[in-house]
Amino acid sequence: MTQVSDIMTAEVQVIQPQESLRRAASLMQELDIGALPVCDGERLLGMITDRDITVRGVAAGLHPDQACVSDVMTGDIQFCTEDQDAQEVMRLMGDKQVRRLPVIDLDKKLVGIVSLGDVALRQPGHIDQTVREISEPGSDRAPG
Repeated sequence: MTQVSDIMTAEVQVIQPQESLRRAASLMQELDIGALPVCDGERLLGMITDRDITVRGVAAGLHPDQACVSDVMTGDIQFCTEDQDAQEVMRLMGDKQVRRLPVIDLDKKLVGIVSLGDVALRQPGHIDQTVREISEPGSDRAPG
């Protein structure tokens, strides 16, 4: 059985909730990523995506230098634990139509992130169904 800890990315850049939207966007550009876990210290509070910044922030009239990450982040997010079965987590990603999941320990401290890219690199034969489920139309929200 492959566990999430076997395929996740352990070194994860995070952002604090009081940081500006511009800082979040700059980090995403610098790291060439589309999402950042939002943490208060090591504790996971939520996620912010480039889409959150664009749609909930800029399109809603918030100024990127004045609005905070906490103004647009998603707080109620899906996550997994490092000891979960990787196949189970891929099913969860498909069911919830998300492309990445933060990985936490029992104290809800962030220890990594698992993405479709991690699955594709480390378990290439198991990604087809997950991608189909994530891409399936009919969800009332954008995939994460």
